[in-house]
Amino acid sequence: MRAARLHRPGEALRLDEVPIPRPGQGEVLLRVLACGVCRTDLHIVDGELAAPAWPVVPGHEIVGEVVARGQGATRFATGRRVGVPWLGGTCGHCSFCRGARENLCDAPVFTGLHRDGGYAEYAVADERFCLPLPDAYGDVAAAPLLCAGLIGYRALSMAGEARRLGLYGFGAAAHVIAQVALHQGREVFAFTRAGDAAAQRFARGLGCGWAGASDALPPEPLDAAIIFAPVGALVPAALRACVKGGVVVCAGIHMSAIPAFDYALLWGERSVRSVANLTRRDGEEFMRLAASMRLETRTAVYPLEDANGALADLRAGRLEGAAVLVP
Repeated sequence: MRAARLHRPGEALRLDEVPIPRPGQGEVLLRVLACGVCRTDLHIVDGELAAPAWPVVPGHEIVGEVVARGQGATRFATGRRVGVPWLGGTCGHCSFCRGARENLCDAPVFTGLHRDGGYAEYAVADERFCLPLPDAYGDVAAAPLLCAGLIGYRALSMAGEARRLGLYGFGAAAHVIAQVALHQGREVFAFTRAGDAAAQRFARGLGCGWAGASDALPPEPLDAAIIFAPVGALVPAALRACVKGGVVVCAGIHMSAIPAFDYALLWGERSVRSVANLTRRDGEEFMRLAASMRLETRTAVYPLEDANGALADLRAGRLEGAAVLVP
């Protein structure tokens, strides 16, 4: 099969010919139908998240068809379409796993980092961590749900009952979760790179009541803010935009250094918290929610051989929504 593999951090992916993997105990072999391109993939390519071994196949928003099953794998029949998210396995016995917080597992397995992901024609996954996908979404449309949607959903839950919600970095995750928040009756304020008129039009077109630069104050103070952009300087900016008691949720797996800021920004029982990974329960809840409403996932499709081009467009901010690779 063909697979776009990272041989060393900082290098371009190479399109290699490699053997089709075989599913082991409790695993399924998937024919990859589509795979989303996530900012976390950029962090892996840049070496900000280190893989335990090289080369590695990135990609953790996999939509695939089950074509073979390993011993003991009985959950999904062959021919079934499933999704594979970032969390690809856990130890099952640490205090976090035992306490229903498997997203904080001490020995996790992440798809596209610890095990080969979906920038390939085939991929293997632990069937326990695969998700059934709503039939209403095609392969390309479903791919962003598997990380942009899932992490956005977990971040939104961390925002509590906030009625006025700010989203910093209006890309793949924000454009999905803005629709969920609006569906819930919240007011949504979109923050983009300064001067990015296209992203601001995109946000307003989805129903956001206001869109402006990330260093601007919204017309009304926020009850909560979610930061999707990996920019530490947005933390004090978001705190400044929040009312007393507001919460700032950092939704990325990697972020640049947070600059020092006056305690007055935090005082008044404001809080800053992070979101780490996801649980299978998050995935099941979000897929039920996605099935109950019609989410628009704005996508740009790339062939597998142009994986580097998709990553470059993501890095440069040239995308509206999400990039998706199709083998």
